Amino acid sequence: MTNGWTKREIRDLTGKVAIVTGGNSGIGYETSLALAENYATVVLAVRNINKGLEAVDKIKKEFPNADIHVMKLDLNELESVREFAEEFRKKFRSLSILINNAGVLMPPRKETKDGFESQFGINYLGHFALTGLLLDLIIKTPDSRVISIGSISAHNIKPEFKEFLGAKKKTNTRKCYAQSKLACMYFAKELQYHFRARNIDSMSIACHPGIAQTYIFGKGSRKLKTRLTRASLKVIGQSAEAAAYPILYAATEYSMRGGEYIGPDGRKGIKGFPTELEILNEQFVENVSNNLWVLSEKLTGVTYKF
Repeated sequence: MTNGWTKREIRDLTGKVAIVTGGNSGIGYETSLALAENYATVVLAVRNINKGLEAVDKIKKEFPNADIHVMKLDLNELESVREFAEEFRKKFRSLSILINNAGVLMPPRKETKDGFESQFGINYLGHFALTGLLLDLIIKTPDSRVISIGSISAHNIKPEFKEFLGAKKKTNTRKCYAQSKLACMYFAKELQYHFRARNIDSMSIACHPGIAQTYIFGKGSRKLKTRLTRASLKVIGQSAEAAAYPILYAATEYSMRGGEYIGPDGRKGIKGFPTELEILNEQFVENVSNNLWVLSEKLTGVTYKF
């Protein structure tokens, strides 16, 4: 238990450079706001530059001296991921916190520009590639952390990573979302294994936000069922600020060792204060995780060099 941890307990982050993918809205925005408030240099990695600039304006209205930047990143296209990594290297020489937050939740069926089912491609493969392309900066930065976002929808399911190639067929989008998030959770554990095996002091931590009152669910869908589900989330979920707490805890708390899974402590993990959970350790299958890693390097063309 974390005894009611909130963002007020975040330490001074002066000198730390952080990337928040999807940092212009929802949980990503609240995460970026809290990091900037505590003096981190924050890069909003966003698909829409104009929306990113609007987010910067909002943050600077609260914290005029915030050191915050906007850079183009479209996780729907691996070439954009490569371009972002190249541009980031030109501007920054360290990376203390990489928060792989951006994602899509059960949109209408479509594929990424590289031919992957969109949720696997954006939620998981894009972030796998981004982390690998920035790995040397992460490793050389003291006390650096990679934060991967899971989901309660991925709890108690078996890994079935069959939709990576985006075959043109009818797809269960709910299942694809859960599997994409399980992949993110497995990635976090596998990355920590690689760090630890090589005595690298960087940390990889997974977390989930519970159920947040944001607009990510079924974005782009006008189906009545989807609209009703969005309405119900507003009732049972927690605010975007509270949903960001597990991410912020994983990214900043001194007690982290690497390899943890952080989520809300309330009933069924829907809401509450951040705490360490055991469910990822219980469902983790080592050989599946290793196979997923090898497949991910092949699909993205990004080989991790430790």
